[in-house]
Amino acid sequence: MTSIQEASRPSRWIRMTLIVVAVILLSLVFSPILFRTFLFQPFSIPSRAMVPTLLDGDQLFVSKYAYGYTHYSLPFSPRLFSGRIFGSEPARGDVVVFRLPKDDSTDYIKRVVGLPGDRIQMKEGQLYINGTAVAHEPLADFAGGDSCGSNDGALIKRWRETLPNGVSYETLDCVKNGFYDNTNVYTVPAGHFFMMGDNRDNSTDSRVLSAVGYIPLENIVGRVGLIFYSRAPGSDPAAPAARTERIGTFVH
Repeated sequence: MTSIQEASRPSRWIRMTLIVVAVILLSLVFSPILFRTFLFQPFSIPSRAMVPTLLDGDQLFVSKYAYGYTHYSLPFSPRLFSGRIFGSEPARGDVVVFRLPKDDSTDYIKRVVGLPGDRIQMKEGQLYINGTAVAHEPLADFAGGDSCGSNDGALIKRWRETLPNGVSYETLDCVKNGFYDNTNVYTVPAGHFFMMGDNRDNSTDSRVLSAVGYIPLENIVGRVGLIFYSRAPGSDPAAPAARTERIGTFVH
């Protein structure tokens, strides 16, 4: 009896060792997926719609747990469930990634300016929330005409906007009385949010109802957090011109 037990002991150790090795290998394989799904997902900025807050070429982490999880949190976005798990609403002024309702394969990055039930309007380039003008003070002109589609040396009107909850950020005004500088009143439906780009005349956002419109809470992927790398667009990929002053900064 003793000799049989002793003979079976090595086989048990082999089985346990194989199990431990399998768990370690599976953890190594799936940990990046779990990290992207439940914690932070990297995104890159391909446009100038959020200048000066975000620049073309910024690479950043988006917090996936900030507002809970939807099926858009999962790889390939399978419709395994509806609504949000551990859900919470974004605050006014948050910069978020969301999926377009009209094309949910496309990720957009914009700033939340309108909450459910809000009345949003633009008048002569100034944002109004529920009939009250948002604080709007001029700053020194922004050097970077390419943000508005003109030459690099052009100067652009820059403003500091401060929302009712105290969130403050810079916006650009490429064109005086541009196409979306004067709008009708938008009434944000329940369960939806109104998004705008900080580069007001170079942003397709919730003001364009036919393209973006109001964004359901379910379509919000996460909150933009840390810029972990940034390089000027058009630089040589083999020797990219890193914008070191932006690396490690938090987006507000």
